[in-house]
Amino acid sequence: MHLAARLQNLPPYLFARIEEKIARAKEQGEKLISLGIGDPDSPTPQTVIAELERAAGDPANHRYPTSAGMLEFRQAVVSWHRERYGVELDPRSEVVTLLGSKEGIAHISMCYVDPGDINLVPDPSYPVYKIGTILAGGEPYAMPLLAGNDFWPDFSLIPGEVARKAKILFLNYPNNPTAAVASRERFQEAVAFARFYDLIICHDAAYTELTYDCYRAPSFLEVPGAREVGIEFGSLSKPYNMTGWRLGWAVGNAEIIKALTTLKSNIDSGVFQAVQYAGIKALTAAQENIEKLRQVYQQRRDILVDGLNSLGWHLDKPKGTFYVWAPVPRGYTSGQFAEEVLEKAGVIITPGNEYGACGEGYFRASLTIGEDLLRESLERLQNAFGHLDVARPG
Repeated sequence: MHLAARLQNLPPYLFARIEEKIARAKEQGEKLISLGIGDPDSPTPQTVIAELERAAGDPANHRYPTSAGMLEFRQAVVSWHRERYGVELDPRSEVVTLLGSKEGIAHISMCYVDPGDINLVPDPSYPVYKIGTILAGGEPYAMPLLAGNDFWPDFSLIPGEVARKAKILFLNYPNNPTAAVASRERFQEAVAFARFYDLIICHDAAYTELTYDCYRAPSFLEVPGAREVGIEFGSLSKPYNMTGWRLGWAVGNAEIIKALTTLKSNIDSGVFQAVQYAGIKALTAAQENIEKLRQVYQQRRDILVDGLNSLGWHLDKPKGTFYVWAPVPRGYTSGQFAEEVLEKAGVIITPGNEYGACGEGYFRASLTIGEDLLRESLERLQNAFGHLDVARPG
């Protein structure tokens, strides 16, 4: 059997490889500590679980849902955006429900990209921006995210002939994997660039609610003109510990939302309505969960960053996400350091080059394990390596 070229061109999915390493280690009786995958370790709020149980028992929810999602869920999304950002949306034309934001991010390229077209993809970045581009027959063009520019793409470095061929510009702030944040002024710069080159901006806003030290991340849609050029993807996974529930949304430009809804209507049958009712409960009655999570992750962030700094790093504390992005010690590549940390310390970190060529020289560590395990991972690093020679970021 001959695989289609679109699959042959895909790299193995990063987190699948991490899961394989963990499974092999468990089979051999090793006790690993994984800082590799950003999957919240806290449970979904009980009020959300109770709503799922109630709605799952209602026969009205046992039939096909709509591809666009229940109007009630879309209205809850609109209300949440109004209260959180002051952004007004039309629930009928400017919102579509997704089987998790990953699904929409992966599919949006199929709406606009023909073979040979270009998408502008941050490097390093969440792998699905690139993967969705390849599956649609497009070519990802890497936009370096460098410490010297606060991990924001320098649009002036993109050749005009590339920008004119490009269809979609992907952004993601607070950023995975770098944990960088972006200002409204940065988003305004992106809007101006998109207008000039007739681009679509797709902003992945999965981490806007996980911010610290009194910082609150803006929505891309707060910026004047943003709705004319783009959409924003939202997710219940991270702020409500609902990664396994697979529920998210896209909001913004009505034409783009219509295109994505049309595609979805031809390839999926929507989200189980009981899950959507649970999502409504999360958006309307579980806001206290977010503040608790912020406190938990901020404490973990402080433990990990302070601990790494005591071992030779020179890290500032990130203002968003539940990741720490750190340079590897001198003399190591990203892959070499990750392998040694696994072999010598029994700790899994993600090598930065797995997120793109510009991630070389870094690693990502996730804060989705308890404080005791974080401290143990630091002890293991100290026992295995002692004090390390690490350059200052940037």
